[in-house]
Amino acid sequence: MKALPVEPSNVSVAIGSRIRAARESQRMTIEQVAEAAGLSKGFLSRVERDESSPSVASLVTLCQVLSLPIGDLFATPETHLTRGPEAPRISLGGKGIVERLLTARSERRLQIIQAEIEPRGAGESELYAVDCDVDVLHVVRGSLQLIMTNDRYDLSAGDTLTFPGREPHTWVNPSDEPATVLWVLVPAASR
Repeated sequence: MKALPVEPSNVSVAIGSRIRAARESQRMTIEQVAEAAGLSKGFLSRVERDESSPSVASLVTLCQVLSLPIGDLFATPETHLTRGPEAPRISLGGKGIVERLLTARSERRLQIIQAEIEPRGAGESELYAVDCDVDVLHVVRGSLQLIMTNDRYDLSAGDTLTFPGREPHTWVNPSDEPATVLWVLVPAASR
């Protein structure tokens, strides 16, 4: 069998920012990591800025010190782009509302929903709860009233209200102007 010729790539792999992020997430100083890995602080600083490349042995040691799987340094991050007009429409109930899911349908850590609400548009007539831990409501444009069992919140553009996701609530756009709001659900609501 004939071996295929492999051309080496001149593209450098930037791993420094991932090493720095791992170090910072562990709340370790550059001095602590350098000492634990047997490297100089200056060398580690250059590695984190992608100005120097560590040997394989040094890279393995760094990953061990940081409890970081070495493959994570080279993995392509999973991303999902949703362009506003292409965001899929969803319906969580209410009248006078158009809702679009801005996060990937497969995303389970959180959900972001953009709602365009007509003047006097309203949620369910009965209070309802969402199956998530945290519900965040941000008013982008216009105004919205959020109604809970014992409270009412009058929100205007720029206001953000955070509350337990399973807390019964409903909402209404009390004005003669349309409103745009973002709902952030953490984790993503069960379907």
